[in-house]
Amino acid sequence: MDLQLDGLEMSFDHTAVAAPRIRDLLPIYRDLLGGRHLGGGGDNRVAGYRTLQLTFAGGGKVELMEPLAGSAFFDSFFELTRGRGGVHHLNFHVDDLAAAVARLTARGFRLHGLNQSNARWQEVFLHPKEAHGVLIQLAQPGRRGPGEVRAALEEVLAGRGRNGNGVPSP
Repeated sequence: MDLQLDGLEMSFDHTAVAAPRIRDLLPIYRDLLGGRHLGGGGDNRVAGYRTLQLTFAGGGKVELMEPLAGSAFFDSFFELTRGRGGVHHLNFHVDDLAAAVARLTARGFRLHGLNQSNARWQEVFLHPKEAHGVLIQLAQPGRRGPGEVRAALEEVLAGRGRNGNGVPSP
């Protein structure tokens, strides 16, 4: 079988769920399903969203996402989901993002959002039209800085997570 990313180390990392408010997702993913805050999370001020991750027994992870105030980042996604949100993307970690991009483009796959500017997190997305309506994120995570402290859940929701804007989640 000829695999698209043959030879690259790749592993499934998490499913991301977006909603207008992370606080609306916590009763399901934390309280009902038993997710524990993994630590960390924070704001992507450039794109306009906040995230945090929960981990589950057996090692699965779910990333919760919400737009920052005034952001249009999720507008088309919320339009498609009638304002409710839902599964936003699936994340796979790869050991060599540049090689993954080269192999996928050579095969004619449409990619978007290539970002290799941050050694801590490099990513690209496989267009949903290429994956039966599912947005797939391929990411090459880097190492965390020495002594980097991960924010508690309450700190992230208060807007004081990594790159926090100081504005609490609604």
